[in-house]
Amino acid sequence: MGRILGIDFGEKRIGLALSDGLGITAQGLETCKNEPNLFSHLKKLIQEYAIEKIVVGIPRDQKGRIDRHLPVIDFIAVLKEELNLPVETWDERLTTSEAERVLLSADISRRKRKKVRDKLSAQIILQSYLDYNSNIKN
Repeated sequence: MGRILGIDFGEKRIGLALSDGLGITAQGLETCKNEPNLFSHLKKLIQEYAIEKIVVGIPRDQKGRIDRHLPVIDFIAVLKEELNLPVETWDERLTTSEAERVLLSADISRRKRKKVRDKLSAQIILQSYLDYNSNIKN
């Protein structure tokens, strides 16, 4: 099984996480700026880590609906076109607040929390995706 890249999309920053080769665990990879060279950077990561699939967190309302006018929808369309990999979406409700709670409980300073929150959110998104899919297979 190839690795999976998890993405927490933000208009300013993008959190990235990576699965292990077996698709069991997710590790935070990095937080990068949402800027024009983002896709070339993602292409390098895809080659470096032999990534075969991308999972993007997508916000849903409390009834599970997706607002089709969100910037992440356009981002996903470009991802599919530019990177030519399967892209799945995953419900990201409450992942940022969960990441913030984890960082607060670890007594991380506000400045440091800001630097790692998006990466941790991507890790939470990807780990929940991996957990769900491993439960389906069992």
